[in-house]
Amino acid sequence: MSFDWGIIAGNWKFLLLQGLFGIGSFGGGTLRLAIPAMVLGSILGVVIGLCRLTHRRWISYPAVLYVEIFRGVPLVMVIFWFWFLIPQITGQRLPDYSVALAAFVVFEAAYLGEIVRAGVQSVPRGQVDAALASGLTYGEMMLHVILPQAIRNMIPSLVTQFIVIFKDTSLASIIGMMELTKAAQIVSQREIRPFEMYLFLAVVYWICAYSMSRFSRRLDSRISPDHVQSTRVLRLSS
Repeated sequence: MSFDWGIIAGNWKFLLLQGLFGIGSFGGGTLRLAIPAMVLGSILGVVIGLCRLTHRRWISYPAVLYVEIFRGVPLVMVIFWFWFLIPQITGQRLPDYSVALAAFVVFEAAYLGEIVRAGVQSVPRGQVDAALASGLTYGEMMLHVILPQAIRNMIPSLVTQFIVIFKDTSLASIIGMMELTKAAQIVSQREIRPFEMYLFLAVVYWICAYSMSRFSRRLDSRISPDHVQSTRVLRLSS
């Protein structure tokens, strides 16, 4: 079996510009879906995580129910829920991209919320007591004391979940959204060269995931207490 690099070279614009970046007449795009899903899912995840930590049951119980429901079903099912149910409720069919983005945000927020909850709980109780004793309100304590320390502890788990989100964008192809996997499928069916296309697909996903992992390790080392302390010492000595 011969490997034809020309298939990839001849279709790289469609695969990368349209499939990966979403630049083209088809919309969609893997990064155009993954990045907003990470940002919006993180925002909703912070809300869910903090709601789980409150002692008010009318707030914490719905958050627990939310997490248990969406962690107990596969993402593909959530995508189909949005694909089929929203037109039934609203009478209008949403674009493929909007359906996929909504499903990803709602689904991933359950996992990100648990990461936030674990990160906040990893902060020593003494930090909470000291912040409250200094007269800070609950919101100020979370914003200025707890969350900055919690984020440092959450970075490895957050990056792992972001890599999962990036790879899971391939599931958006089941509703016809044009992302990297869908673009590779189209080229494969047209050129009858599946081996080249799926090998190229695997390489692109691996490069992106590995880059995110490397960035996370560098960020984690830069914000570690030892690195921050050594940086302060060097500045004072200079």
